[in-house]
Amino acid sequence: MKKLTPFHLAIPVDNIPECREFYRDILGCKEGRSSDHWVDFNLFGHQLVIHYKEKSKEQLHTNLVDGKDVPVPHFGVILEWGDFDKFSKHLIQNGVEFIIEPYIRFKGLAGEQATMFFKDPAGNALEFKSFKDFSQIFQK
Repeated sequence: MKKLTPFHLAIPVDNIPECREFYRDILGCKEGRSSDHWVDFNLFGHQLVIHYKEKSKEQLHTNLVDGKDVPVPHFGVILEWGDFDKFSKHLIQNGVEFIIEPYIRFKGLAGEQATMFFKDPAGNALEFKSFKDFSQIFQK
């Protein structure tokens, strides 16, 4: 398997200062380059860029997965099992409001995973997850 390389993702936000604080101070992302209209962040080794865009009136769509309404679209990172636990506790301590609180999905089945969903201040949905067995990430 080839070495995994970082992804680049640019997302819209309607308040640069508020979202900058969220990604830097709550999620712990190191800030990189920036301007008045965008900010680069290191999101667990991946390049996330927040770009200013007026607030959308579009409602968040969901799909049912494992009995829960999963927001679409969403993005995030697959963490190591222990890192997921530490990160979820950090988010709880910092008062992050979850769409779906941290829990184990597909328990005892192929693809068993810890997962959690929450929104940034601009309403972008994020999912962070972990697999007990990383070889099952793409398991059918």
